[in-house]
Amino acid sequence: MVETSTIKRSVYVSGTAAKFSKAFETKIEQYEHEEGTYRDRTGPLTVPAELADIVEGVFGIDNRPMVRQRYQYSQQTPVVDFKPRGLSPFTPPQLANLYNFPTGLDGTGQCIGIIAHTGGFKMSDINTYFSNLGLPVPSIKVASGINNTSSLNVPELTLDIEIAAAIAPKAKIVVYIADNGFAADFLNIIQKAIHDTVNNPSIISISWAGAESGWSDQLKTSCNTEFKIAAHLGKTVLCAAGDKGSRAGQIDGKSHACFPASSPYVTACGGTTLSVNNNTITNEVVWNNNLFTEATGGGVSDFFPVPTYQNSIKIPSVNPNLPYDSPHYGRCIPDVAADADPNPGYSVYIDGQNKNIGGTSAVAPLWAGLIALINQGLGKNVGFLNPKIYSPSLHPGCFRDITVGDNGGYIAKQGWDACTGWGSPNGAKLLAALK
Repeated sequence: MVETSTIKRSVYVSGTAAKFSKAFETKIEQYEHEEGTYRDRTGPLTVPAELADIVEGVFGIDNRPMVRQRYQYSQQTPVVDFKPRGLSPFTPPQLANLYNFPTGLDGTGQCIGIIAHTGGFKMSDINTYFSNLGLPVPSIKVASGINNTSSLNVPELTLDIEIAAAIAPKAKIVVYIADNGFAADFLNIIQKAIHDTVNNPSIISISWAGAESGWSDQLKTSCNTEFKIAAHLGKTVLCAAGDKGSRAGQIDGKSHACFPASSPYVTACGGTTLSVNNNTITNEVVWNNNLFTEATGGGVSDFFPVPTYQNSIKIPSVNPNLPYDSPHYGRCIPDVAADADPNPGYSVYIDGQNKNIGGTSAVAPLWAGLIALINQGLGKNVGFLNPKIYSPSLHPGCFRDITVGDNGGYIAKQGWDACTGWGSPNGAKLLAALK
């Protein structure tokens, strides 16, 4: 026995593969593939009958990476300055202005938690970026994990920090870095963020996602339980909806929703392509540059049922529901959206260089910054956002309805759709409607 945690509902144990094989009556083997090796079991995994109703999942035997970053580099040459001209990338403050984020607020008193799948950030990049923007350098704390500045995942975490903090510069940024992308590690880092009573983040941003089919049912269930706890604790969890269109990067020809965005207890963030002239939005459509490599995720969950708040907008899955004739309904994503097109992208500063990056990975921290402003403006945490934004009483002007485009399997339409949800935000009106 290594550790027990009543709050996390977890028991941590260690031992040899042989002992685990005997304890859970399964076979554990090592596998090789092009990118390395991983450990997995073959056959079923069992627990004693007296524990069957207690044990929700067993994690750590399978150590395959479960998630992928959701940022996209621009194909354009990064610009040197931060001034809007032509197709220059957007800075977060420019997007805040375009989306009418509430003014006179800076995130004071708020804490934004950012969950990272390994990686790190360089404080020198952060300092330069905020100096260029003329904003105060944010307070950043690594609450869990190792800040690995040599990791290939530095762009992801740096992007998240720079976008969220540029929207809410006085909010405290707390980072939770997973040791790796294994199932047990992903669940563990989610638990650490949600149950962190020292920093107590009111908003949690997750820019990592993968097709639901790539996650075990046990892991989806356990993570979803943690997100439900977060909702009860008054925390807002925002997740990227994916960057590979409705197929989520799968090659089976079917549409797939991405998890953790498909959890009914998180707010899934989809992507748009934004056109601007003279600091005014002239057009906004579904982000879909290429169905297989650059397009917003979205669709119908194959695992989670329709949540109550979506009863009025539920749509059937485009996948055939075999062997049944009736259509399949499930949790629909995304819930909201914002600019995600990497061309021109978001202007960020990574590894000593200006970069243009997009993807729904950028949308989650953008919304995290907005929620920090809204919480400050309300004088309380908005908490679980979804029941509020699906309420018929919410002012219709809170979102820019995206009615043009598709993500492969689903088409944009008036009102909610499985490409951009309710649409991109009108931040000030959303704050007013939530009061």
